[in-house]
Amino acid sequence: MTTFTIKTYTENVERMYKLFDGEKLSQLVSLRDAHVPDWSYLSDYSPPDIADVVQDSCGKKPIYKLIVGHLLCVKALYDKEYLEAYGQQNQCIKATLMLLNLTEQNWCLPLLHTVCLELRLLAEKTEASLKQSHGYVLEMCSEVILSCFKICAADPKSDEQTKKLAMLYLAIQLFKVYFRLNKIHLHEPLAKAIHDTGYELWEKFPLKQKITYKYFLGRIAMFSLKNRLADELLSYVFDACHGKTQKKLVLTYLIPVKMMLGYMPNVHLLEKYDLLQYLGLMVVIKDGDLKGFNEVMEEHESFFISAGIYFIVEQLKVIAFRNLFRKVYLARNDSEIAFIDLLAALRMKGHDYVNSDEVISILANLISERKLRGWMSYKLKKLFVCELDPFPQLITI
Repeated sequence: MTTFTIKTYTENVERMYKLFDGEKLSQLVSLRDAHVPDWSYLSDYSPPDIADVVQDSCGKKPIYKLIVGHLLCVKALYDKEYLEAYGQQNQCIKATLMLLNLTEQNWCLPLLHTVCLELRLLAEKTEASLKQSHGYVLEMCSEVILSCFKICAADPKSDEQTKKLAMLYLAIQLFKVYFRLNKIHLHEPLAKAIHDTGYELWEKFPLKQKITYKYFLGRIAMFSLKNRLADELLSYVFDACHGKTQKKLVLTYLIPVKMMLGYMPNVHLLEKYDLLQYLGLMVVIKDGDLKGFNEVMEEHESFFISAGIYFIVEQLKVIAFRNLFRKVYLARNDSEIAFIDLLAALRMKGHDYVNSDEVISILANLISERKLRGWMSYKLKKLFVCELDPFPQLITI
């Protein structure tokens, strides 16, 4: 029964290979496909026994290493030997690249997509199973997928059969690894390589991949403090995606970017997508309540940290400074405001340990970011604001 099952699987894989059916072949080597639970008995067989059964069925054909690698990977998973499973999946990638080099066509790109996806997922699972990994499995994973990316990028063809069509999918997998490793700066060569392929190839990429790619570029722009670029990219993704869960995920990053640019979210939007963590934040920012800002950050700390945006959201304090200084300006009704008055306002609103140098630094940031129109006199220790619209209005979206 066991031999027949492995034999049948081998014959099915070989058949899809002969038919050049990359989609079905990719399903047969996916670790998340419905066939995988049926292989639980593989734990009872040694690797040489499995390899012998496969060889008896298909010989030492090009597809042989892929089949053996997949079955040994499944066996290792059932034995909970995750590092071994990762190693066998790596063999699947080597076998796939060999198949890719044997043909001038790109019919097996879906297979390449799947084996690289499974390698990333296995790397994450392996990291989670190790007490002290320090990310080295993910590092190895990124190197393997990057090598696949480079091979596809080097394909000289530019027609429908070009292997460059795998570049965007592989870049997305690498972005996911780089975010886990906190090495998002490594995205730059990938983005440049994709940009250099030109508009015609970009139009051939699947829409879903283009949306996901721009989503990651938007997040990278946000962490690089390129708020206008982040706004452009994430706004595109929000409009392009459909599911409520997807839109909520995008808004988690888009809202703080919008707020940094002076756009406040409306309550209906926050309620619709269950992002009320931003409601309290918006209230204290509008009020210039620095103590309240710290309390909201503490209350929703776990949410902001899990989303990886705690330090980004914390920078919204600059908007609270802007609103507080605007209140001082309106109360005085004067275009000249002494630093000492701003210092007093900051201390009244919970910024207890601020000094004059910090006031100057805050003002400099507000002016440079065009959230305040004016200039400072260090000699007079005063802020001079423009008479026409010194504090550009915040907009509710």
